[in-house]
Amino acid sequence: AFGGKCQINETVDVPFRRVLVTGATGLLGRAVYREFQNNSWHILGCGYSRARPRFLRCNLMDEDAVREVIHNFQPHVIVHCAAERRPDVVERHTEAAMNLNIHASATLAKESAGTFLIYISTDYVFDGRNPPYGENDAPNPLNLYGKSKLEGEREVLRHNPGAAVLRVPVLYGEVERVDESAVTVLWDRVQESCESSTVDHCQQRFPTYVNDVARLCRLMAERRLQDSSLRGIFHYSGKEQMTKYEMACAIADAFNLPSSHLIPLTEQPAGAGAQRPHNSQLECSRLESLGLGVEPTPFKVAVRDSLWPFLYDKRWRQTVFH
Repeated sequence: AFGGKCQINETVDVPFRRVLVTGATGLLGRAVYREFQNNSWHILGCGYSRARPRFLRCNLMDEDAVREVIHNFQPHVIVHCAAERRPDVVERHTEAAMNLNIHASATLAKESAGTFLIYISTDYVFDGRNPPYGENDAPNPLNLYGKSKLEGEREVLRHNPGAAVLRVPVLYGEVERVDESAVTVLWDRVQESCESSTVDHCQQRFPTYVNDVARLCRLMAERRLQDSSLRGIFHYSGKEQMTKYEMACAIADAFNLPSSHLIPLTEQPAGAGAQRPHNSQLECSRLESLGLGVEPTPFKVAVRDSLWPFLYDKRWRQTVFH
């Protein structure tokens, strides 16, 4: 398939396996970059505001720049992680978010026709009223973020019919700042135990570890090099259902910290930002039926790995891990 240089099923280092990762500076993009790098892929990571010096700086709004990167690198796989994924920011800065989530995705799909493109999407394409949701269930996003990602999906599949859309729920992992994830942002409330703090106990979430998603992306890419029928929409999710209050308590428990100062909030306050689905649980059997199931890392294990660098008391690591 690639000029006859190498059999695809060889297990030696295969330098022809090239992958381009957009949003490589972000929470998911960093994990995806690391996963492919550690598994003998030749990888190019693109970023924008945080790109240099490690990654290529590329403005995905610039069609010529996107075309040039793809033409020069000639990837076999593209994992498109770049997005504005904060629902409240999308509501406030709608035009910029739509440009990134829809128009940049369309450009990437047009310029990569014939290349396997994995577009990272979201459970927020669903309204959360009738879970769980399979890949064929009708989307009905409640907020502009969900609408922008759904429109991005449609553009990607229109311009690159061989692409894969991978919908995932709320993500967390090894963050650069705790506010980089809606899960790890709870950390400050957990550690500041001298003040009581209300935490949402309404919306059902399925926190999903970026390292697990990254592994799945690599497995999908490697399968696609052998089987061109892998395409369309796929769902992947952590399996532990939690409200933010339950996440905060689990984080406290993972670090042997108190949680009695955390107060469950059982009704949404007025003016609480973008509307969010109550329970947009994803049904993930399609990937499992293809032998592409990735067993999720247990929440307490993954959240401990993600957050221990932010402990006030670094001596904790010796006491818990030894």
